[in-house]
Amino acid sequence: MHVPESLQDLANSEAVRFVRRPKTAARICAGVFSLIIFSSLLTDGYQNKTESPQLHCVLNSNNVACSFAVGAGFLAFLSCLVFLVLDAHESRIASSRFKTAFQLLDFILAVLWAVIWFVGFCFLANQWQHSPPKQFLLGSSSAKAAIAFTFFSILVTTLSLPSTTSPVNTPTTAPNSLSYASSTLSPYMTTPKAPRLAMMPGN
Repeated sequence: MHVPESLQDLANSEAVRFVRRPKTAARICAGVFSLIIFSSLLTDGYQNKTESPQLHCVLNSNNVACSFAVGAGFLAFLSCLVFLVLDAHESRIASSRFKTAFQLLDFILAVLWAVIWFVGFCFLANQWQHSPPKQFLLGSSSAKAAIAFTFFSILVTTLSLPSTTSPVNTPTTAPNSLSYASSTLSPYMTTPKAPRLAMMPGN
């Protein structure tokens, strides 16, 4: 099958290669999951009961649970956007110290978000388990979606943990430099020859 030349150029472009990176794909998935978490509870997570016009969280009427999910999802979404921008400009960063600090910060935040999503999943699932059935007419699907994507966020964040180890660059020019130095100094380091005695002709 013949592929047009324009599509080949598009596939080989820098933007497509950046999106196809596993690290970038993991960040995009984490951002989409966090967007679903906070948007689902922000829109349908607060409902009123039939006998009261006051809004309550659909997760066992615990406003802390909804606030936690909305706040964590929003911050995680912003974090994914910021790190996507930094990843896109990573090749333009010349300072090795900044790259090392960036990788260390990325690792720390990934571990922190994995812990936050694990705690959030346990907390939201517990509150949903203790929620009275059919207490609210709407909002049950949003609560289930938030809990499910909180669990998916744990998997994505855990699998996308960056590696902080880098291969040690062993110097390969040292033997060559030593051989060059020895070859350069070799004419001057030769063993001095003993002076020859010349025979003087007799008178």
